[in-house]
Amino acid sequence: MAALLLLPLLLLLPLLLLKLRLWPQLRWLAADLAFSVRALRCKRALRARALAAAAADPEGPEGGCSLAWRLAQLARQRPAHTFLIHGAQRFSYAEAERQSNRAARAFLRARGWDGGPGGGDSGAGGAGEGERAVHGVRDAAAGSGAARPVREGDGAAPLAPGDIVALLLPACPEFLWLWFGLAKAGLRVAFVPTALRRGPLLHCLRSCGARALVLAPEFLESLEPDLPALRAMGLHLWAAGSETHPAGITDFLAEASAEVDGPVPGYLSAPQNIMDTCLYIFTSGTTGLPKAARISHLKVLQCQGFYQLCGAHQEDVIYLALPLYHMSGSLLGIVGCLGIGATVVLKSKFSAGQFWEDCQQHGVTVFQYIGELCRYLVNQPPVLETYGLTEGNVATFNYTGQQGAVGRASWLYKGSRFGTPRGSVWPHLQPGDVFFNTGDLLVCDDQGFLRFHDRTGDTFRWKGENVATTEVAEALEALDFLQEVNVYGVTVPGHEGRAGMAALVLRPPHSLDLVQLYVRVSENLPPYARPRFLRLQESLATTETFKQQKVRMAKEGFDPSALSDPLYILDQAGGAYLPLTPARYSALLAGDLRI
Repeated sequence: MAALLLLPLLLLLPLLLLKLRLWPQLRWLAADLAFSVRALRCKRALRARALAAAAADPEGPEGGCSLAWRLAQLARQRPAHTFLIHGAQRFSYAEAERQSNRAARAFLRARGWDGGPGGGDSGAGGAGEGERAVHGVRDAAAGSGAARPVREGDGAAPLAPGDIVALLLPACPEFLWLWFGLAKAGLRVAFVPTALRRGPLLHCLRSCGARALVLAPEFLESLEPDLPALRAMGLHLWAAGSETHPAGITDFLAEASAEVDGPVPGYLSAPQNIMDTCLYIFTSGTTGLPKAARISHLKVLQCQGFYQLCGAHQEDVIYLALPLYHMSGSLLGIVGCLGIGATVVLKSKFSAGQFWEDCQQHGVTVFQYIGELCRYLVNQPPVLETYGLTEGNVATFNYTGQQGAVGRASWLYKGSRFGTPRGSVWPHLQPGDVFFNTGDLLVCDDQGFLRFHDRTGDTFRWKGENVATTEVAEALEALDFLQEVNVYGVTVPGHEGRAGMAALVLRPPHSLDLVQLYVRVSENLPPYARPRFLRLQESLATTETFKQQKVRMAKEGFDPSALSDPLYILDQAGGAYLPLTPARYSALLAGDLRI
């Protein structure tokens, strides 16, 4: 009888849920619960690994930082399993452990470590957080502050525990061996974007407090004008290769190859606190020059769970064609692969023409991408997209596979507020509350799915990178023939994001020097930040409060048939700015002209 009485109520329940607008959310309840269970299992697994490392022998390799103990575990558990494929090279987990051990010992030699327990120096990279890097202050582990003896050869003082070594390398096996070796040696690493030169490069090295720089030999020619400034900073300068080097630069790989490949004691890298700084990754710079984002040991540990959250397994083969100086490439791609003990196919540069052949040859099952890489391959692929930030405290996963979404705002998770195209709304903030401003605008639909809408403020996104209009404008304003500059992003048919465009006003009586302008942007801006379009104007349009009109200018675009101002387009192949004629405009829309 009770069941009969409940039956009408059960039949009316869907109508009640629809009336209360709850059904769009509840229809995904099973998926939300399944992902919550997966996340809980992942958290427990990482916690168990961390506790095992904390209880391990500090003299052994599995008693150090998370990178050190995880690689040592995999070298013991799956020694012959392929960890890395790069071109014709293949490296097992055992080989990765040996290569990184050699690198660690070479860095330890630069620290003056004598190889014995407790010998040479105090060891642990967690000898005091100090937060010295962002402000360039020396870490407490460096000692009392007394002057260090100068190392013969490069004029730089010996490295101390916790010092920062910057890597300026492409995506290659050597990047990984040096990164892992630095972690094992109790040193911190800073991943420097490979396109940076001159002022932006020096800014990054100074802002993170780098004591040494390891660079790729192929970058030496373009870095030649920077070498005097790098030497003046007192940096150890190493090259990762055996080619001829300028004076004061030594071959680090040769030094590492002369070292033994035995395990490195874990106490050298074990942090005192899991919130201590592990490494630095530079953001694209949304308010000027790139910023050094501090990555804690906890965040590195959490990234071991990335692919597990995505549903990947240890027999998967991951295709990674992202820069390793990005969090998506290094922490999510490489550390995520270590988390599940899988195989990664590492490409120095993405090639749409080579992609399918690579996938077939290596049996690729997982492809990690950002921005528009997928668009280069297929129009509407089944993907699992995520959203996160290098320096952020939140991440979302599109675990349902909903097309176009980057995640969900489920009621099962901690409460969050997301913006709308008309602005952000924070109805529950109280005095004293603290929130993290991502600078991104996400849209939440009635089913709880989140979609990336746009960047906010004076920034735009191009080629998977954030571009600060202020940084581009400052580079152009240094030219003596320009009086005013307005930089903004414009949409280009067939391309995701926004391409950079600069409206220019000449300083009388100068004329426009396109050759000097190209030299300026090519030497001072990374490739993705260089304006693709130029618009020459008599005066810049401003608002009633004399602010530059960016929105209106972006809407007007770059169609030469609709604008009377002289327009120019960047010819990357020719290394010059050329007049944007109707013929070139048509070629651009047809996809025959690449920008």
